[in-house]
Amino acid sequence: MKREVWFAPYISPYFWRFLLIIVLGALTVFSASSLMYTSGFLISKASIPPENILMIYVPIVGVRTFGTSRAVIHYVERLVGHDTILRILSKMRVRLYNILEPQALFLSSRFRTGDILGMLADDIEYLQNVYLRTVFPSVIALLLYAAAVISLGTFDIAFALLMALYILVLVVVLPLISLLFTQKRQREVKQERNRLYQKLTDAVLGMGDWVISGRQGQFVETYEADEKMVARTDAALRNWARVRMFIGQAIVGVGVLSLLYWAAGQYADGAIAGTLIAAFVLVVFPVADAFLPVSEAVEKIPQYRNSLERLSRVEVEEESELVTKLQPEETETHSKIEGAATATLNAGIAHIQLKNVGYRYGASESDEWSIRDLNLDIPQGKKIAIIGRSGAGKSTLLKVIQGVIKPSIGSAVINGIDAAAYGEKIPSIISVLNQSPHLFDTTVANNIRLGDPDASDEAIKEAGLMAKLDTLISSLPEGYNTPVREAGQRFSGGERQRIALARILLQNTPVVVLDEPTVGLDPRTERELLATIFAAMAGKTLVWVTHHLVGAEQMDEVIFMENGAVEMRGTHAELMEREPRYRRLYELDRPVEFLG
Repeated sequence: MKREVWFAPYISPYFWRFLLIIVLGALTVFSASSLMYTSGFLISKASIPPENILMIYVPIVGVRTFGTSRAVIHYVERLVGHDTILRILSKMRVRLYNILEPQALFLSSRFRTGDILGMLADDIEYLQNVYLRTVFPSVIALLLYAAAVISLGTFDIAFALLMALYILVLVVVLPLISLLFTQKRQREVKQERNRLYQKLTDAVLGMGDWVISGRQGQFVETYEADEKMVARTDAALRNWARVRMFIGQAIVGVGVLSLLYWAAGQYADGAIAGTLIAAFVLVVFPVADAFLPVSEAVEKIPQYRNSLERLSRVEVEEESELVTKLQPEETETHSKIEGAATATLNAGIAHIQLKNVGYRYGASESDEWSIRDLNLDIPQGKKIAIIGRSGAGKSTLLKVIQGVIKPSIGSAVINGIDAAAYGEKIPSIISVLNQSPHLFDTTVANNIRLGDPDASDEAIKEAGLMAKLDTLISSLPEGYNTPVREAGQRFSGGERQRIALARILLQNTPVVVLDEPTVGLDPRTERELLATIFAAMAGKTLVWVTHHLVGAEQMDEVIFMENGAVEMRGTHAELMEREPRYRRLYELDRPVEFLG
């Protein structure tokens, strides 16, 4: 069974803090109960002529003492509790980041953006409430349950058992009923809110398309419908919360009446003084305040479970990848992989080999192959173009080369080591320039520095010069320190690609993947950018994925894919000579050269 990693690791290092929080919580209720007990005694005592004035002054001092101590102890409890939980929360966030960060290449193929937002925004927040709203209140309630029953037992065992039954309903029966009623609805609300996250993410990323198509009204309508669905489930939960609170208060009311009847009987029998009747009855209210929240605390369990399941999925993915990394073959070890990655980085040489590679996303034998029977030999410095229509298997092939996925059959190795085994080392070997590189809302220099956080200003300027950014930079008001604005809106598509290219050059990996970086650019900008890329990437291995053939003549090999398999391969000149289909495609891409 998988070891629990989101709660258990924090119990030992924070055990004494947890114990202090529970003790302070119990003392807060004790001070509140003592305040009410003393107040009830004082009111009753003041209504009759006192035998001694001290019989009045002592309870007055007690009221002041317990009133002040309750506030102080409660403040210290909150201070210690929130300080402890915020420390744990920070560690949870760091742990989540450490899980997600090495899987940056894998996330897009496993989780939707809305799922990631849900994990970052909700799941860790829910887990901090496990302690504050469930564990601590429940433990304190159980301690007070035992203390209350024992205290009443010193007066009357039978009545103590009756009150134990009332309290049992509050701390066990009602919470279980509440859990059974709400767990399905809680899960539905969580899932529906996650879907709203995903829909909002799609809407933000595709806002322009919604507006251009004139369908923004349709989006608002469907989103409001989804919100109403969540609101209905929320309303059902709120209605139950009111019913649950009414039931709990009714039980407390019955307990108060029972205690009043019992105390009156004890007074009639001469077992207790009449001044203690009000004291006993008033104690019920602060003690009940500790018991009533237990139902709400237990109701939160489905939310915690949902968050834990999703975080555990990420954990399982991360561990499964770790197994793949550490044991790609029985004879390989982690040290060998580390050594190979370091050697590759130092030497600047990466030899990529794919042998009989096949991959399908489903586990069933009936699932179609995304790629099949692929054989590639890409020594350092070789430039290959991979061409094919959408769905031909180009993206899957890139994932195999980058080690994002492990082939279902065959092998994909870099310098003799399974590509999937490199894991987080891959970015030091393979960099990617895709069709939509993201520019962060900071300076041009900081966006380029992402390729090498330790790079000097001179290195950044050199990378910019190689990417032919000098003309652009000279036109900016603050040069490399000019803000790019959100998502790089300050610049055109070609300018954003050049900034991303400078980032790649600064990263200085032996292999560069060009994932259709010129899509959406006008022909002139496309030609200029490709010329810059090919000039700047001299000596590096280029794996260029594209839909069309502009610049194919500069590649050492052109591979045409169809339905996951290689249909044509060879140099541009060879394919132009022997493959009529390839020649027609090239003519379509370069019509001007073939006119007349």
